[in-house]
Amino acid sequence: MIDNKSIAILPFLNLSADPENEYFSDGITEDIINALSRIEGLKVSARTSSFVFKGRQMDVRHIGNQLGVSTVLEGSVRRSRKKVRISAQLIQTTDGFQIWSGRFDRDIEDIFELQDEISLTIAEQIRENFGHLEIGEHLVDVPTQNIQAYNLYLKARYNHLRWDREGIENAMKFYQQCIEMAPDFAWPYFGAGYCHAMFGSWTPNISSLDMAADYIGRGFEIDDQSFLGYYSKATLEFWGHWNYREAEKLYQRSMALNPSYTEAEEGLAELYTAIGWFDEAMDHTKHILQLDPLSPNHHFTKANIHYLQEDYESALASIESSLGINPDFTHAIAMKQLCLIKLKREEELETYLENTALAVSPKSSRMLYTLTDHPADHDIKLEEIDEVVEEEGISIMPWPVFLYTQFGAQEKALELLQRAVVDKRGQFANFLSRPFLDKIQETDGFKELVKKTFEPSRLPSKRSRQELSNGSAHKNNEVDARALMQPQEIEMAIEKLDHLMHKDERYLDTALTLRTLAAEAELHPNKLSWMLNDQVGVSFNDYVNNFRLECFKQKALDPANQNFTLLGLAFESGFNSKSTFNDYFKKKTGITPRKWLKEHQ
Repeated sequence: MIDNKSIAILPFLNLSADPENEYFSDGITEDIINALSRIEGLKVSARTSSFVFKGRQMDVRHIGNQLGVSTVLEGSVRRSRKKVRISAQLIQTTDGFQIWSGRFDRDIEDIFELQDEISLTIAEQIRENFGHLEIGEHLVDVPTQNIQAYNLYLKARYNHLRWDREGIENAMKFYQQCIEMAPDFAWPYFGAGYCHAMFGSWTPNISSLDMAADYIGRGFEIDDQSFLGYYSKATLEFWGHWNYREAEKLYQRSMALNPSYTEAEEGLAELYTAIGWFDEAMDHTKHILQLDPLSPNHHFTKANIHYLQEDYESALASIESSLGINPDFTHAIAMKQLCLIKLKREEELETYLENTALAVSPKSSRMLYTLTDHPADHDIKLEEIDEVVEEEGISIMPWPVFLYTQFGAQEKALELLQRAVVDKRGQFANFLSRPFLDKIQETDGFKELVKKTFEPSRLPSKRSRQELSNGSAHKNNEVDARALMQPQEIEMAIEKLDHLMHKDERYLDTALTLRTLAAEAELHPNKLSWMLNDQVGVSFNDYVNNFRLECFKQKALDPANQNFTLLGLAFESGFNSKSTFNDYFKKKTGITPRKWLKEHQ
């Protein structure tokens, strides 16, 4: 069932004269996603899933079904020198009804205020139409006064999110230039820190890890409440140092600051996977797939959990979901090869290797199949494995250790594994449960590696899943039961509303909003929203439109108005559009206005 209070912000179109300004429109989109994610109770589709629809013309109903959201925000950005124009429209996914549209023209210097205004407007529209949300006075903070630095940051982030070597290298360069331009701007420190943390852990490169720590530390000196900062620090501690206890705390802190930031929760799931806490890892993976159902990374994370538990059929199903979204995702490609080997599907493996341009280490893959599935009658020599290892080099999977292990060269396999674990290489993060390491897992060398790597002081303190579940439910019940107003205050507020609506007929104002009505009732908008939904049992729009509907009925049945059109009477009753009037009328009566009038005349 789709939550009514949910939204996907689709990538804003770049309508600037320069097509390279796409990084700017993408950045604006992501910042609005992050802003709306700050609102508790509003489900916001993560960036990855929203950006799947970039450049694609699709029916919003299909998008709503794919992402599980009731609304989508579409928009465009036109940048010209020191001016920026953003146009946007909020659309209901059930029927394509346009709830709101607006156009904003501002100086580029006011970009953060503009993002805040758009985010608040969208949040208000969702609240007025679908139910109570507590909305702060601001959703977007001003991270820097240097707009040129912010522009460079967006360019760095655009490259960063390409997730390839060239993109990461460009991102690190731009992040550094951004820091030099605006040393008091925290975001580029965290971006650079993350890039260096991942680069250093997978290369491996100790100097990169040291640089990551320096960048992140300097960023925290500027902003110690950044979800990006805690995510970057968690990445360094987990992938760079294999410090699971500290990394878990940091991931959880990032998630607390931005519950919709699925990259942090994915990091936590990967951490739990590495230490063998598969149930906890799967719980978090299922949750992030609700927020980000079209992320190839998240489907890969789910596949990896199944794979390490030796459920290869389920792993393969998740891999197909990942590759269905991104056929060029090399981690998923390599995982599919491993699953086919384990499932003994030799012909399918061979066909896949031949027809997949980005097949990972094909010679190692074929050789591993032979060693694994024909252990007694293969004629592979150790020297041949050495040649393949030398030829194919470092890969995203630890093929050399797999090959030496399955061949029976235990000493060589353990030597490679020990060296990689000491270096804390990212490719070996899951060595505890790797299926192809089965023949060395009972050796003293392997057991000693496990003992040192997963020493209790480095692991999170494990609480039962039931305890975690009960704690979460208790917290949710506390939020649900919280009253924003006392009984006497509610009674007085309802009296004021009755006067405003029955006596002053404020519903006749077509521009009436929850905020303007709240001001007239001398209430905070959050209180009025809560009271209407919790005490009266309707959204703001239903509350106001009900008065408008009754007013229309009276006017329509009045003989003095027989020369007026029904739409004209609807506008006189406070409705501000034909579609809003017709949809609401049919929703409440089940028939069209004209048919209703015939039945009541």
